[in-house]
Amino acid sequence: MIHPDIESIIVSEDEIRQRIAELGAEISRDYAGERILLVAVLRGAALFMADLARQITVPVEIDFMAVSSYGSSTKSSGVVRILKDLDEQIEGRHVLVIEDILDTGLTLKYLLKNLASRKPASLEVVTLLSKEGKQRVPISCKYIGFSVPDEFVVGFGLDFAERYRNLPYIGVLRPSAYQD
Repeated sequence: MIHPDIESIIVSEDEIRQRIAELGAEISRDYAGERILLVAVLRGAALFMADLARQITVPVEIDFMAVSSYGSSTKSSGVVRILKDLDEQIEGRHVLVIEDILDTGLTLKYLLKNLASRKPASLEVVTLLSKEGKQRVPISCKYIGFSVPDEFVVGFGLDFAERYRNLPYIGVLRPSAYQD
């Protein structure tokens, strides 16, 4: 059943499940014989990472970072703050940054620069969603779940003011749900 604040579903629960299985298989092939560290960017990527990790057949470890650039707004402020850093050292390790959505790329650029300075063996990005035409800085994203239109989307970990993360699909939030 569609939530009353959702205008339309753009990626269904079944499509998400199938694409995550495909990404897991691709990552498993690419990292055959290696161990990888999955780094979820909290909070939005936590659900995606949990499902993705179960689809990867090579040994994985997980860690988390929390960064902020949105607050409770629908637009990125462009100012990035690390709220929680990694617990693990990443030097010499294969690191996959797990993101919920690639929007302007400003937050991810900052995060990748920060992580690259820690000298991992490799550093790649897996994003569930990539917003079409929104990148303000070029980001090389090796694994992309879905390209989505430039709409404010929620569900499957993505939120507005901490709401809607638990929706099993990706939907466009009605403007009336976030406008005064």
